[in-house]
Amino acid sequence: MSDRTDAIRRLNDGLRVRGVGGRTMVTTGVAALGQAAVEKITRAVSAFDEFTEANDPYGERDFGQVHVVGEAIFFKIDYYDKALCLHSPDPADPNLTERVITIMLAAEY
Repeated sequence: MSDRTDAIRRLNDGLRVRGVGGRTMVTTGVAALGQAAVEKITRAVSAFDEFTEANDPYGERDFGQVHVVGEAIFFKIDYYDKALCLHSPDPADPNLTERVITIMLAAEY
Protein backbone atom coordinates (compact mmCIF):
# COMPACT_ATOMS: atom_id res chain seq x y z
CA MET A 1 0.00 0.00 0.00
CA SER A 2 1.27 3.46 -0.85
CA ASP A 3 1.79 6.22 1.72
CA ARG A 4 -0.99 8.16 -0.03
CA THR A 5 -3.47 5.29 0.32
CA ASP A 6 -2.44 4.82 3.95
CA ALA A 7 -3.09 8.53 4.63
CA ILE A 8 -6.54 8.32 3.01
CA ARG A 9 -7.34 5.18 5.00
CA ARG A 10 -6.36 6.81 8.30
CA LEU A 11 -8.43 9.91 7.54
CA ASN A 12 -11.43 7.81 6.53
CA ASP A 13 -11.13 5.71 9.69
CA GLY A 14 -11.02 8.92 11.75
CA LEU A 15 -14.33 10.03 10.29
CA ARG A 16 -16.03 6.63 10.34
CA VAL A 17 -14.84 5.50 13.79
CA ARG A 18 -14.53 8.74 15.75
CA GLY A 19 -16.56 11.22 13.73
CA VAL A 20 -13.60 13.57 13.22
CA GLY A 21 -12.29 15.16 10.07
CA GLY A 22 -15.51 15.55 8.14
CA ARG A 23 -19.28 15.50 8.12
CA THR A 24 -21.76 12.71 8.73
CA MET A 25 -24.99 12.63 6.77
CA VAL A 26 -27.88 10.21 7.14
CA THR A 27 -30.46 9.82 4.41
CA THR A 28 -34.16 10.43 4.93
CA GLY A 29 -34.74 6.68 4.91
CA VAL A 30 -32.33 6.14 7.79
CA ALA A 31 -33.64 9.16 9.69
CA ALA A 32 -37.21 7.84 9.33
CA LEU A 33 -36.21 4.78 11.38
CA GLY A 34 -36.03 7.02 14.46
CA GLN A 35 -33.33 8.33 16.75
CA ALA A 36 -32.70 5.04 18.58
CA ALA A 37 -32.19 3.21 15.28
CA VAL A 38 -29.91 5.96 13.96
CA GLU A 39 -27.75 5.63 17.08
CA LYS A 40 -27.51 1.83 16.66
CA ILE A 41 -26.67 2.23 12.98
CA THR A 42 -24.00 4.83 13.69
CA ARG A 43 -22.39 2.56 16.29
CA ALA A 44 -22.42 -0.35 13.83
CA VAL A 45 -20.79 1.77 11.11
CA SER A 46 -18.16 2.92 13.60
CA ALA A 47 -17.40 -0.67 14.60
CA PHE A 48 -17.29 -2.03 11.04
CA ASP A 49 -13.91 -3.60 10.23
CA GLU A 50 -14.71 -6.25 7.63
CA PHE A 51 -12.93 -4.56 4.73
CA THR A 52 -12.05 -6.98 1.95
CA GLU A 53 -10.80 -6.79 -1.61
CA ALA A 54 -14.43 -7.11 -2.73
CA ASN A 55 -15.77 -4.11 -0.80
CA ASP A 56 -12.52 -2.10 -0.54
CA PRO A 57 -10.54 -2.66 -3.75
CA TYR A 58 -8.47 0.53 -3.35
CA GLY A 59 -7.71 0.06 0.36
CA GLU A 60 -9.25 3.39 1.37
CA ARG A 61 -11.97 2.02 3.68
CA ASP A 62 -14.54 4.29 2.07
CA PHE A 63 -17.48 1.88 1.71
CA GLY A 64 -19.15 -0.86 3.70
CA GLN A 65 -22.37 -2.60 4.59
CA VAL A 66 -23.85 -3.47 7.98
CA HIS A 67 -27.11 -5.09 9.00
CA VAL A 68 -28.83 -3.26 11.85
CA VAL A 69 -32.45 -2.98 13.06
CA GLY A 70 -33.53 -5.39 10.33
CA GLU A 71 -32.10 -3.24 7.55
CA ALA A 72 -29.15 -3.48 5.18
CA ILE A 73 -27.23 -0.23 5.63
CA PHE A 74 -24.51 1.14 3.35
CA PHE A 75 -21.98 3.79 4.25
CA LYS A 76 -19.90 5.69 1.71
CA ILE A 77 -17.20 8.31 2.22
CA ASP A 78 -16.76 10.90 -0.52
CA TYR A 79 -14.03 13.51 -0.93
CA TYR A 80 -14.93 17.11 -1.75
CA ASP A 81 -13.05 20.36 -1.96
CA LYS A 82 -13.42 22.60 1.09
CA ALA A 83 -16.30 24.50 -0.56
CA LEU A 84 -18.20 21.21 -1.09
CA CYS A 85 -18.58 22.06 -4.78
CA LEU A 86 -16.10 19.77 -6.54
CA HIS A 87 -14.15 16.61 -5.91
CA SER A 88 -11.11 17.08 -3.70
CA PRO A 89 -7.90 17.69 -5.61
CA ASP A 90 -6.09 15.40 -3.13
CA PRO A 91 -8.06 13.19 -0.71
CA ALA A 92 -4.84 12.44 1.20
CA ASP A 93 -4.53 16.10 2.21
CA PRO A 94 -6.99 17.12 4.95
CA ASN A 95 -6.26 20.78 4.24
CA LEU A 96 -7.76 20.37 0.76
CA THR A 97 -10.47 17.85 1.52
CA GLU A 98 -13.86 17.83 3.21
CA ARG A 99 -14.86 14.23 3.87
CA VAL A 100 -18.54 13.34 3.93
CA ILE A 101 -19.75 9.97 5.14
CA THR A 102 -23.27 9.17 4.00
CA ILE A 103 -25.20 6.48 5.85
CA MET A 104 -28.10 5.10 3.82
CA LEU A 105 -30.50 2.24 3.47
CA ALA A 106 -29.19 -0.17 0.83
CA ALA A 107 -32.48 0.38 -1.01
CA GLU A 108 -31.62 4.10 -1.32
CA TYR A 109 -28.30 3.45 -3.11
